[in-house]
Amino acid sequence: MSIQIRDVSKQFGQFTALDRINLEIPSGELVALLGPSGSGKTTLLRVIAGLEFPDSGTILFEDEDITDRTARDRRVGFVFQHYALFRHMTVFENIAFGLKVRPRRLRPSKEQIRSKVHQLLKLIQLQNMASRYPSQLSGGQRQRVALARALAVEPSVLLLDEPFGALDAKVRLELRRWLRQLHDEVHITSVFVTHDQDEALEVADRVAVMNEGHIEQVGAPDQVYHDPINPFVYNFLGNVNLFHGRADEESFSIHDKATGELLYARPHLLEIQRHANGSAHFRATIKHINSAGPLVKIEALAEWGKPVHVEMSQEKFNDLGLVRDESVFVIPKEVKKFQSKAVS
Repeated sequence: MSIQIRDVSKQFGQFTALDRINLEIPSGELVALLGPSGSGKTTLLRVIAGLEFPDSGTILFEDEDITDRTARDRRVGFVFQHYALFRHMTVFENIAFGLKVRPRRLRPSKEQIRSKVHQLLKLIQLQNMASRYPSQLSGGQRQRVALARALAVEPSVLLLDEPFGALDAKVRLELRRWLRQLHDEVHITSVFVTHDQDEALEVADRVAVMNEGHIEQVGAPDQVYHDPINPFVYNFLGNVNLFHGRADEESFSIHDKATGELLYARPHLLEIQRHANGSAHFRATIKHINSAGPLVKIEALAEWGKPVHVEMSQEKFNDLGLVRDESVFVIPKEVKKFQSKAVS
């Protein structure tokens, strides 16, 4: 089921939540709506679901205008951040709920419902927990039950609002990998909201980066990360160092004066050496070293007094033998500049 969002706007009082949004989602694609709080991503998801109606614009499912249809008529599955499971129902009953409340003429038989629920329990890898209640499950297990309940009614579109936001980091990592595998199995058109850059870049086929009611950029994860269209996208998708200097296609220079172009460099694209070479470089003093984890994170103070963040492998760090308060040279391997007006 493809989704077309055309010139959609939505206001709440004087606040513009969505400002002429346009987005095409091909059938079977998994798209992340990524952005900070207040960017409009949840409002856009609710408009797609039929839980909110736009002030202007059109929503189409498979080229059919469904702008004025309710959520029930749109046949969407919606998964909330806090599960919204029925506490007095077992896992089996929660998953079966949407099927049991269908009108009698559309309701499957008891045997068909039982078969469907067991199929979904197998899909979410909770076959042995059908008789348990939500209070007897972990957070990750509850979220999987919520996903199964949404899938039980065979929705045309699956919508997820911060589905892993209430979970701890380790469970989030496990579940987002599981969601990607699940999507590859069921191939249902899916849209999920997140403010977690890593989550969006790892799970989605495409990412729509939102800001203040607009979509700044839409593209594959590697495209929006490596080829951001403007400073906002570059800043939002990971840590960034901001410098002043000059850059062209062949070379660049960095200096301490607040003049010239604004140049951006990610921490892993900065090198630390004890001797300057012919490349662009500047002096800095190491102030903090965090060697916990796969990458060593170093904060240094540039010669003009601003902090600079550098990331390197454990192997490189051990080879250099860096210590706090040491004076070094920082060498950018790559910088990015934008033609549009930059934001710091």
